[in-house]
Parts: sequence; C-alpha cells; structure tokens
Amino acid sequence: MESKILMESGTNELEVLEFIIAGNSYGINVAKIREIINYQEVTPVPNAHPSIEGIFMPRDTMITAVDLSNCLQLGESKPGGLFIITNFNKLDIAFHVENVVGIHRVSWTQIMKPESTLSSTNDGISTGIVNINGKLIVILDFEKIVSDINPETSIKISEIEELGERRKNDVPIVLAEDSALLNKLVRDSLKKAGYTNVMSCVDGQEAWDIITDAEKRGDLDDVCKLVITDIEMPRMDGLRLLKLIKTDENLSHIPVVIFSSLINEEMRRKGESLGADAQLSKPEIGNLVLEVDRLVQF
Repeated sequence: MESKILMESGTNELEVLEFIIAGNSYGINVAKIREIINYQEVTPVPNAHPSIEGIFMPRDTMITAVDLSNCLQLGESKPGGLFIITNFNKLDIAFHVENVVGIHRVSWTQIMKPESTLSSTNDGISTGIVNINGKLIVILDFEKIVSDINPETSIKISEIEELGERRKNDVPIVLAEDSALLNKLVRDSLKKAGYTNVMSCVDGQEAWDIITDAEKRGDLDDVCKLVITDIEMPRMDGLRLLKLIKTDENLSHIPVVIFSSLINEEMRRKGESLGADAQLSKPEIGNLVLEVDRLVQF
C-alpha cells in the first residue's frame, strides 16, 4: 500500500492512518508513511534494544523493525500482522502493528493535546488525540519512540560547539514546536549559538497570535524578525502558519524556516510553493543555526 499525500498545501489538514495494537486504536500522520506491507520474518540483532524485533531487507533495502506493542508496554507482538514502513528524520523504520483500519482526513484544530495526567511533559509518546465518530484515536509521537530507542537520532546540542566561538545576537525569533522536549532542545541550542531572544510557542496558532498582535500594536520588529516552525502541530500546523505569513503583505518579509522530521521531496515542494525561506530535517540543529545566521543578516 503506497502512501499518498492528497492535501493541498497550507489547508491545516492532515490524513491520519488508524491502526490497531492490543485492541486499541492508534494513529500516525500519513505523511510519515512510505508503504504498508505484510509482516515478514526478521533477523534478530544481538544486544539490540528490547523494542527492536530485528532487521529485514525488502527490495534490497535494510530496514529496522520495531515492535510497537513493546514500545507501548502492551507485551510483545507475535509473528503476523503488518509493517508500517515510515520515513522521517531521513530514517526508514518498520513498525509492527496488528491491523490497519483506514485513513481519516481531519483538521489540526480537531487534534487535542494529551492532558498532563496522561502524558508527562517530556516522557509522553502521544502528540495528540482525535475523536472520530465517537472513537478516540491516540496519535503517537514516532520521533520520540525512535529517539528513546536510539538517542543519536535526536537533536544533539554538541553540534553547536563545533561552530566555534559565537557572538550574542538579540534578534527576536519566534519558535513554533509542540513537543516540549524538542522545543527546549531547539531553544537551548539557539541560545548556545548566541541567539538569546527566542519566544517559544506550543503550536502554529500561538505563534500566529503573537505575530499578528505585535503587528497590530506596531512593535512587530521587536517581537519577530524570523520564524522557526515544525510542521506537525495541533490547532495550526507549520504549513498553514507559513501560508498565513507569506500571504499577508504586512508580514511576508519575515523569513520562515521549516524544521521538521517530515522534510522529503514532496514536502519540500509544498514548502517552496508557500514561500519557505529554508527547510531542514530534524535533527540538523547545526545546519539550522547556519540558516538562521544567513537569514537574519538583512
């Protein structure tokens, strides 16, 4: 089953694939999916993480198979079911699930953030919950799942040290990132790189409200001279935020950098069509800083 992104750019919509594990419904953004295939026998890897079932090679490409049931502490999966093969952060990973129900097209405004009682700030592996015809589907944070298995796939602040000595810069930057952990990592990385005036937002809607309120007050230059945004976010996603900024004559001069795990050829085309000034895949934090350096020199 080949995945297709059917949405126009900047509509603030996404397609969620619903799948089943231990009788429960979970979801993943279709934009992360490369394909869905029947379960294949895997080769175990010695001393691997408990959630890694092994490796296999469909079409001569080696892929790591992850037992999603094990990740969710629901026991180990048995042979059978399906592999959802994903591509994000430039990684191809197969997630073992029991069954696939179908695809739901929803608005990001329908995605509810998990309450703190269900998902702690930095440890939760759910990015949101959506109600589909009375059924709650938990959308999983696959970036967090992979990062927990292999921390080397996450943002490494050590990359900033390789840039050498840097001067302080108080240019105002607005950061839109819904993951509390990644929000802090990006903010800390920018601060370490000398950018001391970063306003972090939990989603595109909060960033949009801050920018437009500043424009109405007449102090936009004091609040925002550059925007860094993720793509996947509840309420308003990054592409919608980008479109709103670039189609507003009073805001279109603001550089917008997309920093997302979803950067692939198709997503890059979407960003370019909406006017993105730069697009980088997580966890390229060093390259992000270099792009910010380039864009604030105006």
